[in-house]
Amino acid sequence: MRAELDHAHAGDIRLISLCAGQGRDVIGVLVGHPRRDEVRARLIELDERNVAVARQAAQAAGLDSVEILQADAGTTDACVGAVPAHIVMVCGIFGNVTASDIRATVAALPSMCAPDALVLWTRHRGPPDLTPAIRSWFREAGFSEQAFDISQDGFMSVGAHRLTGEPTALVPGRRLFTFSART
Repeated sequence: MRAELDHAHAGDIRLISLCAGQGRDVIGVLVGHPRRDEVRARLIELDERNVAVARQAAQAAGLDSVEILQADAGTTDACVGAVPAHIVMVCGIFGNVTASDIRATVAALPSMCAPDALVLWTRHRGPPDLTPAIRSWFREAGFSEQAFDISQDGFMSVGAHRLTGEPTALVPGRRLFTFSART
C-alpha cells in the first residue's frame, strides 16, 4: 500500500478496506506517509470493539479523512459513497468465506474500483489452496497480477492485482460474502 501511495496520481486518493479489523494496515501506513492528507479512506468493520480501536487510532493520529464505518462489509451497501476507489483492500476475507463467495467478491471488485485501481488481498495456502483459482478469477474479472507473495513458512499469501479492464457500476444491496468457518 505504501508503494502505491508513493506512485499514485496527484490529488486525492480514495481507499476502501473491507473487513478492516482495527485498521492497523491502513492507519499504520498513513501515520508517517507524506500523502496522508490526500487519502480519503473508508474502513468497514462489523465488530464494535475493532471499530472503537480503529476510530481511536485514526483520531490519535490526526487522520481526519479516515472514516471508520461499523457495517457489514459483505454487502455492497457499505461501499456506497466511498467508491470508486484507487486502492481496495480485501484482506482477511478470503480465508473465511466459501470459494463461491470469493469468486463473487472478485467478480464484483471492478464496481468498487477507479480506472487502474489496485486491489490487495490475502489468503492462507492451507488445504484447499484456492490461491491459484483466486488468481485466475482476478484475470477473468479484468485484473492484471502485480505481485503474489508467500510467507516464509508457505502458509500465507498476499496478492496485488491492478484493474486493467473497465470499471463497472456498483450495485447497491448486493451480497458478496458471508463469513463461515475457515475455508
